[in-house]
Amino acid sequence: MTSATPSLDRIRVGSAPDSWGVWFPEDPEQVPWRRFLDEVSEAGYEWIELGPYGYLPTDPARLTEEVGARGLKVSAGTVFTSLHRGPDVWDATWEHVGQVAALTRAMGADNLVVIPSFWRDDKTAEEIEPRELTAEQWRHLASGTERLAREVREKYGLEIMVHPHADTHIDTEEHVERFLDATDSDLVNLCLDTGHYAYCGGDSVKLIETYGERIGYLHLKQVDPTILSDVVEKGTPFGPAVRQGVMCEPPLGVPAMEPVLTAAQGLGVDLFAIVEQDMYPCPPDQPLPIAQRTRRFLRGCGA
Repeated sequence: MTSATPSLDRIRVGSAPDSWGVWFPEDPEQVPWRRFLDEVSEAGYEWIELGPYGYLPTDPARLTEEVGARGLKVSAGTVFTSLHRGPDVWDATWEHVGQVAALTRAMGADNLVVIPSFWRDDKTAEEIEPRELTAEQWRHLASGTERLAREVREKYGLEIMVHPHADTHIDTEEHVERFLDATDSDLVNLCLDTGHYAYCGGDSVKLIETYGERIGYLHLKQVDPTILSDVVEKGTPFGPAVRQGVMCEPPLGVPAMEPVLTAAQGLGVDLFAIVEQDMYPCPPDQPLPIAQRTRRFLRGCGA
């Protein structure tokens, strides 16, 4: 990059356990949480997400001490929901959301990333339910998400950021736009994950330019177009696709980061941009060098 690179002063860059190959609260293939905290700080990041609930300590005092000792701060927590299934799942959903939201709030964060449940099993590729929602399920999804947003805001002071995700019902450009058009912009906004959106055929810059007022949070990620082509051709589920290396470090994949960051800066609001390179599972020594290179690359982009 040249010295003319604009300063992206509205973009706050961070990383997450996902970039260390962490998908589950406990798994022998994942790095221990202390190592993640040590290395994310060493890589030059100041902000982190909580990752799967239970991976990091859930006692607020202990977690505050651990992140503070490493100069880190928390930007968001994450929950998975199945709100398209209607009112019957509300109580179980709220029980889990309440746990994560309470810890997120205690850590001083303002955002709760909400990921829809998968329609096929991440490991076995078994189809758990149909890929397309019915009209009634779309209504349940919209109304349930609005209720979740309202109650999370009232009880925890957090804003929800719905994360379009591969192998979920909010994935493609068509589905994302349908979801946005069906929900209240005062309650429901997006966590735009650039990698997942590209994986599902979407254009992140176009989405930012078209629905800019609905973009409240970013996940920075790229996909390897060659591997993605194979994944699409064979209908490979997301989990095995990640093991094939479909998510890659920038600038080796798509979308290009600079136009996305420039478009986001142009919204004129402060946005978190959290690096999330899916790598589950990965060798324990693999994440840190990638995280360091990615941080240098993003600094070169002005972030």
